[in-house]
Amino acid sequence: MRFTVDPWLRRWSARVLGGGSPWRLIRVSPAVASIVERASAAGPSSAGVDLASAPVDAGSVDRRAVDVLTDRGILHPRPTPRGGPHDVTVVVPVLGRPAALTRCLQSLSGLDVIVVDDATPEPSPVRDVARAAGARYLRLPVNQGPAAARNAGAALASSALVAFVDSDCRPPPGWLDRLVPFFDDPRVGAVAPRVVPDGADPSTLSRFERASSALDMGRHPALVRPGGRLGFVPSATLVCRRGLVQFDEALRLGEDVDLVWRLADAGHHVRYEPTVAVRHDSLGSLGRWAGRRFEYGTSTVDLHVRHPGRLAPVRASPWNLAVLALFGLGRPRAALATSAVAAGLLARRLRRQGIGGGVAARAVGVGLVADAIAVGHALRREYWPLGALAAVAAPRSRLARVALGLMVAPVVAEWVRERPPIDPARYLGLRLLADGAYGTGVLASCRRHRTVAPLRPGRSSSADTARLAAKRTKRA
Repeated sequence: MRFTVDPWLRRWSARVLGGGSPWRLIRVSPAVASIVERASAAGPSSAGVDLASAPVDAGSVDRRAVDVLTDRGILHPRPTPRGGPHDVTVVVPVLGRPAALTRCLQSLSGLDVIVVDDATPEPSPVRDVARAAGARYLRLPVNQGPAAARNAGAALASSALVAFVDSDCRPPPGWLDRLVPFFDDPRVGAVAPRVVPDGADPSTLSRFERASSALDMGRHPALVRPGGRLGFVPSATLVCRRGLVQFDEALRLGEDVDLVWRLADAGHHVRYEPTVAVRHDSLGSLGRWAGRRFEYGTSTVDLHVRHPGRLAPVRASPWNLAVLALFGLGRPRAALATSAVAAGLLARRLRRQGIGGGVAARAVGVGLVADAIAVGHALRREYWPLGALAAVAAPRSRLARVALGLMVAPVVAEWVRERPPIDPARYLGLRLLADGAYGTGVLASCRRHRTVAPLRPGRSSSADTARLAAKRTKRA
């Protein structure tokens, strides 16, 4: 097994790291620092380095230290692709769309495939496509949703692994050769590839989707966990250990988020592997696209009931909120003094762990930036009515202008960083529409269930904002 370092990891001193999933400060031993240095030298975009080829210390040092660093999301495994056949059954849930199913099954040629028809009103076209492709066909008597369809297919499988592929997805050749080797690590419970929109449509909406799809989790590998940089992965294409898979059939939406969180809570690793890119059909019209974003938002209350507090629109430090408010009210000196006090308090805590005070100032800065981005994100989504009021009041209110800046600046920075094939004005407009549609779904769900619990902001200390936990990795 080869490894790369997480691209978001920062070495704040010779033995203090900032990063992982979730983000934290970690004070490490010299041996562990050497392992991280070797992985960092190879670069996050490389094929990885074999950390066991040149032991840092005694024979077992690397393995145990690497396990800890992998478990914390600091190192990512880069297993060597392995040719099949693989002990995998592919389950394709479908509701109509025989043409899309045809393309999907063509991409799955040669694999053991089960097509689960979720009570399509006229089943003949779907059944004929499945049988022509050599797939097993199962029809549910009544429509029960994708979670039930996936469970029904998995129940028929006898393989060690089950791959779920939506009927509008098309995995590339060799996709299992890259994903299956991750399961050599017994801690891995599921692996997700990157899901990207089909690139054939030249429309503005399709170009935006290719740059900012709701299903595309980005180009960097990740350990997927609640509270981590990547908190979930979609089940549009997902490979799992068969014995661990049980979607919640009461969920028509958000069932993938729930599954990933339950796996993580049980101690299993969920990995995101972007070197495998699965093609996903475009939604086409602006109305269908916005409607899908709205639907995603309506799952919030059901997920909140199962995972209280994890969907808080923003989880910010009161210190950082005070800094942002003071700056918005035109009191920069008071804002700076508040940040200095927060840094001083954190420095005192870190000194007890043997970490120098200079790290505290950087940690508070990281937390402040993270909270500022989070506030802007919430004002574009769950709190979009307040964001709209800020946009209207911006010409007359400094505080409103700051709020508007928090909403817009991260999107502009994203455009500058990614350089998508769409001009910044339309990119910003479509991002605001996408976030607003999702937020409207959240608000509609809260209204339907007569609760505001998912809208309540979370609270954290200045250290917790950046998820700082000063810990010492055990010496092997």
